Amino acid sequence: MFYWVVKAILGPVLAVLWQPRAEGVENVPRHGPAIMVGNHLSFSDHFFGPLPLPRKITFLAKAEYFTGTGPKGLISRLFFTGVGQIPIDRSGGKASEAALRTGLKVLKQGRLLGIYPEGTRSPDGRLYRGRTGVARMALESRAPVIPMAMINVDKIMPPGRTVPKLGIRPKVVFGKPLDFSRYYGMEKDPRVLRAVTDEIMYALMELSGQEYVDRYAQSVKAELEAAAKEEKKEQHAGEKERKRAERAERKKHGKGWRERLRLRRRGRPAAEADTDPEGVPAADQETGGTRSGENENPGTAA
Repeated sequence: MFYWVVKAILGPVLAVLWQPRAEGVENVPRHGPAIMVGNHLSFSDHFFGPLPLPRKITFLAKAEYFTGTGPKGLISRLFFTGVGQIPIDRSGGKASEAALRTGLKVLKQGRLLGIYPEGTRSPDGRLYRGRTGVARMALESRAPVIPMAMINVDKIMPPGRTVPKLGIRPKVVFGKPLDFSRYYGMEKDPRVLRAVTDEIMYALMELSGQEYVDRYAQSVKAELEAAAKEEKKEQHAGEKERKRAERAERKKHGKGWRERLRLRRRGRPAAEADTDPEGVPAADQETGGTRSGENENPGTAA
């Protein structure tokens, strides 16, 4: 019930602000189970994907959405619980098996099940290798598989952004049901699972127009995070070196070092720091601008 209340409120708002488009809605069955497989670009996939459908999609959502703390965590937990999303543990092993059984239970009830085969949001807008759990679910349940390609959604709310951008029209394309009946009874064969998963990802690639990368998105994310951490470490080391150099400068030149450093950073020669506004060296101000040994009358020959 809460799902339809939220959709009734958010639907018109999303339609006015972003004017989302949809294609292939007729490919989604009006009754019975189906697996909705989508590319995962943004948090807002959960909103714009199901929006044009008259049926509810139950997504297998990461457990972190249900375990957050503070006001943000409370809102996230209430929202995802209220709209009927199911938390799953993505740590692998027994947790993956439990997620599979949960999905099969949803399909057995004749509902639409939403899955993102990439396992996480794309870090750069490209399409990444799919996890084979979706293939096992498709072969064991024998439910039709409907590709659901999200387009432009990452530009509205990319990873890391909390406030959505306006002026962008998202689009969702529902492809024709994929037929894997030739593989029924072979759900324990790893090669078959990989073949089915790759076929699903290929269908998403064609519908979305994304570049495909034959790597897991989670691995690429880990590399990007490690690189960002290393860059931050180098910046910190550079800042420490700069402060060390400033301390050394202060000890070497004593009073007035900050002013000379400031002038140097502005591009003025360091020697200008020791002159008055008229350009007369500070050391000669007391003698009227003359140096010892110089004739005061520049027009008199020696």
